[in-house]
Amino acid sequence: MPRTFRWLATLGATLLTFAGDTTLAAKFPEPAMDIKPRPGKQSVVLAGGCFWCTEAVFEIIEGVDDVISGYSGGTKETAKYDLVSTGRTGHAEAILITYNPAKISYGQLLKIFFSVAHDPTSVNRQGADLGPQYRSAIFCAAEEQRRVAEAYIKQINDAHVLGKPIVTQVVPLDKFYTAETYHQDYAGRNRSNPYIVNVSDPKVEKLKKMFPGCVRKRK
Repeated sequence: MPRTFRWLATLGATLLTFAGDTTLAAKFPEPAMDIKPRPGKQSVVLAGGCFWCTEAVFEIIEGVDDVISGYSGGTKETAKYDLVSTGRTGHAEAILITYNPAKISYGQLLKIFFSVAHDPTSVNRQGADLGPQYRSAIFCAAEEQRRVAEAYIKQINDAHVLGKPIVTQVVPLDKFYTAETYHQDYAGRNRSNPYIVNVSDPKVEKLKKMFPGCVRKRK
């Protein structure tokens, strides 16, 4: 079932998806460990359910230069939306974020990932989107990414700010496969889509309320 209609079929469950407590920003810990800034652009691959939603959140963050929707965790041959959507290919819907570490850090991106972009306490599910392709995961391209991610997960769990333990997988990045063209900037190009209006847009608004200083200023 296409995700738009799947959402309509389970409206109540979707509206409850990490709806957002604006007081969470004050409770959510700053990463105690982070990657030191270095010259040049850096990247991270994150999976947090529907890539239409996670892309929409991260592409408006100051310091983020590019966000690409795609697939990670499976093979090149099956990195196709119709196959990934079956939940049998091993992929997760993911985004490749390219960012400027002089403006925003890896740890700060993780803070937004855990507090705004998705529900990291839900196993193989985000709202009405069900299956391993919607799992929460950080695909680490380097050992320092793994160390920081695992340390921050422990820090959040120890602070008990989410009410339940984080289930996010922290795994090595093998390959990232760019999704089909029509998935790129999907939220920006499909403003009237009910899924975007009712699932993606609230996450963007949550980011603006919780971390207004992180949102890129319009020119």
